[in-house]
Amino acid sequence: MPPDLLRLDIVVPVLIYCALLLWVGRGLSWTAKLATAVVTLALVLCIVLVERGWL
Repeated sequence: MPPDLLRLDIVVPVLIYCALLLWVGRGLSWTAKLATAVVTLALVLCIVLVERGWL
């Protein structure tokens, strides 16, 4: 895997987000947690793609 595809400045915030989602979303149903995770990670992916000039 090329080194620029696995960068800690992308991986660490995603892992922290997942941990926060599990902690904050304890009262949410699994479908609400999944929907929140999908929407947020899609936004993060779009931002990364625009930032790198791939979009």
